[in-house]
Amino acid sequence: MSLQITLTQFIINQQRLLDDATGDFTLLLNDIAVACKRISHAVNRGAITGKLGSANSENVQGETQKQLDIITNDIMVGSLEWTGHLAGMVSEEIDDIIAIPAQYPKGKYLALFDPLDGSSNIDVNLTVGTIFSILKGQEGHDAKLDDFLQQGSKQVCAGFVLYGPSTMMILTTGHGVNGFTLDQDIGEFVLTHENMTVPEDTSEFAINMSNQQFWEQPVQRYIDECMQGAKGVREKPFNMRWVASMVADAYRILTRGGIFLYPLDRRNPDKPGKLRLMYEANPIGFIIEQAGGACSTGRERMLDVCPCALHQRVPVILGSKNEVDRIDAYHRQYDLG
Repeated sequence: MSLQITLTQFIINQQRLLDDATGDFTLLLNDIAVACKRISHAVNRGAITGKLGSANSENVQGETQKQLDIITNDIMVGSLEWTGHLAGMVSEEIDDIIAIPAQYPKGKYLALFDPLDGSSNIDVNLTVGTIFSILKGQEGHDAKLDDFLQQGSKQVCAGFVLYGPSTMMILTTGHGVNGFTLDQDIGEFVLTHENMTVPEDTSEFAINMSNQQFWEQPVQRYIDECMQGAKGVREKPFNMRWVASMVADAYRILTRGGIFLYPLDRRNPDKPGKLRLMYEANPIGFIIEQAGGACSTGRERMLDVCPCALHQRVPVILGSKNEVDRIDAYHRQYDLG
């Protein structure tokens, strides 16, 4: 019987293909995997330990924090700050750059993460997850704001972990997308979904219909056409899916196709999008592109957006390439009048 490939084996094999590899990146990914195992355990035992529900506090975006938002953030920071692989970190739950304590060495990478995506679902036992992105920084120096403000196309690595019926890590280092499932018996992520791809066409879309009144005309048009089904201009039925957890919707797209939209929202000019560019949209967009899909704001490729703030929000449209291209075309037609 052949042994399954563990995440550690997989990334070491990838490291051996690079002549100038030092092993730092491999060790960093291993540290992230350990942190996510700890988060998986904390999420799984949330009800037993009494850690569900609100923390009676708000994060930098003014969103109410769950107890597990704070716990999982502490796990990520505590697991990564001492390792010597990072020059700094950014978290959805913290306003400013998270500096590496002075007693620890500074590495050449930057970590950005949403420690518990979809935490509004945690109290009703639906799938939540962790999203992370790795960028190159300046080795040996404390990270500054400009170090983090890189386009998504500059990502060294992106991934997300699902805490659902099974715990899974979806990972790309810029050479395709692979999925690893946590084997609870041995405590290791093992390769279960190799070379994941997103079909170019789909008949599923994921969007929060309660926001419909605030969308721009191109998105209204696209959703109307989907809702018309076989009798409309698309001449086929569509199914709507919405989990209110980006990682769950992204995983569904990776396994069977689809499109996910959190488009431009006109209700608040200060918040043109719901999702954050640096640690939500960019890592998920990078993964979807590496699997053959597309990601867009409606007006430009997501990974080409030049960030201007750590917690910058953007419209997000990603998934099956032909559907993303169609919505982009609707935006071009709309902008041309």
